[in-house]
Amino acid sequence: MRIIAGKRAVALGCAAIMLPCLTSCGDTAETGGKWQNAEQTTEDAGGPAPAWEKYADEEITLNWYVNYSWFATPWGENLVSKTITEETGVNINFITPIGNETEKLNALIASDTLPDIITIGWWEPQVNEVITNGMVYPLNELADAYDPYFWEVSDPVAVNWYTQEDGNIYAYPNSSVTPQDVKENKLLNSNETFLVRGDIYEAIGSPDMTTPEGFAAAVKAAAEQFPEVEGGALIPVGAHVFDNEGNVSFDKYLMNFLAIPWEKDGEYYDRYTDPEYIRWLKMFRELGEEGYLVNDIFVDTRTQMEEKISQGRYFCMLYQYSDMLSQQKTLYANDPDSIYIAVDGPKNSAGDDPTLPTTGVGGWTVTMISKNCKNPERAIAFLDYLMSEHGQMVTYLGVEGETYDMVDGKPVLKEEVRELLDTDRASYDRIYGADDAYWMLQDNVMQLQWKQEVSPAVAQLEEWTRQYVVYNGQADVVLPAGLPEAAADDKITKLWSETLPRLLLASTEEEFDEILETFVAEREALGFDEMMQKKTEYMRAAKEKLGMD
Repeated sequence: MRIIAGKRAVALGCAAIMLPCLTSCGDTAETGGKWQNAEQTTEDAGGPAPAWEKYADEEITLNWYVNYSWFATPWGENLVSKTITEETGVNINFITPIGNETEKLNALIASDTLPDIITIGWWEPQVNEVITNGMVYPLNELADAYDPYFWEVSDPVAVNWYTQEDGNIYAYPNSSVTPQDVKENKLLNSNETFLVRGDIYEAIGSPDMTTPEGFAAAVKAAAEQFPEVEGGALIPVGAHVFDNEGNVSFDKYLMNFLAIPWEKDGEYYDRYTDPEYIRWLKMFRELGEEGYLVNDIFVDTRTQMEEKISQGRYFCMLYQYSDMLSQQKTLYANDPDSIYIAVDGPKNSAGDDPTLPTTGVGGWTVTMISKNCKNPERAIAFLDYLMSEHGQMVTYLGVEGETYDMVDGKPVLKEEVRELLDTDRASYDRIYGADDAYWMLQDNVMQLQWKQEVSPAVAQLEEWTRQYVVYNGQADVVLPAGLPEAAADDKITKLWSETLPRLLLASTEEEFDEILETFVAEREALGFDEMMQKKTEYMRAAKEKLGMD
C-alpha cells in the first residue's frame, strides 16, 4: 500500500488488459488448488499477520536473478541485508549477467534454470514468455495459500494493471506511479534533465539554450573557451549510450523536452518524424559536421561515461540525472562550482514547457517467483516483507538507532551516515546498504513520507524537474511477442537504432534528408501503419483501465 491509512481507494475493473503482458496466459492448471491444504497465515483483529514473522528462525537461501550487469551490491555484508535476514530468515544469493543481459536471460529460460526470484524490466519480452510457458507462480495463488498479507501491502492499482486474462498476477513492479500519484504528490520528480556544467555555463554568460540557435552558440562558446578541463579534453555534448533501440538522449528525452505528444486525436502519434524533432536533430547534425559531436559519445559504455562525468568532461547533456548521482557527489567534493546543474534546455518553437515523465503504473522492473523455487511460501513472504511499510523503511532508511533516529515523530538520518551517503556511495552501500541499494521492490511514492534532506550536490537537479512532471504511462506500449505488429515494432526499432547515428553524422543536410526518407520508406514496408494502429488500440485500453478517459 502507498498510504498509511490503508489501500488506495481506487476500484478499477479487472479488464483483460495489461502491459507488457497483454495476451492471455498459458495453461496454469497445474497450480490450481495446489495449496488447498497449505498452512494458512494466522490472522488477528488487524488483518492477516505477516508470514515472515514466523520464519525468522528458519534460515534459508534464495537465489535471485537481477537482469542488470551493473548491479553489484552483495547480500549479507551490510546492515540492511543482515537486518532483513534476521527478520525474515532469508539469505539472498544474487545472480547477475556478465556481459549481455538478454543472452543470459534467454539461456536461463531455454535451459529451464530460472533461479527462485527474477527481476527484469517490465518491457522485456521474456516477461510474457515465462508467464505463457508456465515458468512462474501466480503471486495471488501463493498469497492466498501462504501469506494473505500480500493483499495488505500490494497496491491494488498495480495488481489490477498486471492481472492477466486468467485472473492471475505473475509479476509485481517497483517504482510504480499512477496518474493519481502525480496529481496528489508535489514531491514527485522526473529523472530526465538537461544538464550543464555550472561553472562553464556561468563563464559563457548563462546563455539561453532553449532554441536550436542558442543551443549551438552555447556549445561552441563552451568548446572554444574551455577546450581542456581537469580530466582532459572537453566533450561539448554528452548523451546516454547508443544501443539497439537508439539513444534516449537524442530521441525520447529530446522529444519530451520539445513537448512532442504521444497521441493526437486519440491516435498513437509518430513522434520520430515530428517537425520540431527533426528541426533539433538537424541542429545536432550541424554540430556534428563542425566537430562538436565527438566520437566518444557514439562508442562509450556506461562505465566510461561515468568516469568522464566524475571528471566534469561534458559541457551539457540530456541525461537521466539519477544515473550520475555518485559522480555528481564526487565533483561536489572536489569543487562545488564544477557540478552539473539543470537548466531550461531544448524547447519547441512555441516555447512550451517540457513534458517530463515519471515512471508509469507499470514501474521500472517487475519481480516474479520461478516454478523452480523449492520454497515458494518463503519467497512470497520475503517479497511481502520488502513491499510492506516496514520493509520499505528498512531498505530506504536502514535501522533506527544505527542509521537514523526518530525526531518529533519523523526519521532523521544520523549526520555521519548522511555524510557518507553524500561523499562515498560505494562505502555507504558496503557498510549500510540503505537508500534503496536493494531497489528491486522500492516504492518511491510510499517513501516520500520519510523523505530526507537531499544532498546539496543533487538537490537542484531533483527540484528542477518537479514543475514539468506529467503522467504518460498509458503510452508505454510494448506489444506482446507473437503478434505480427510486435515483430514489426522490433524490426523498426532496430532500424531506428542504425539510422539515428547516421542522421547525426550526415555530412550535409541533403544527406540527412535522404537518410530520413529511406528510414520512413523502410519502416513503412515493415508494417509501420499496422503497428501504430495496434499501439493505438493498446493505449486506449490502458487509458480505460487507468480511468483516464
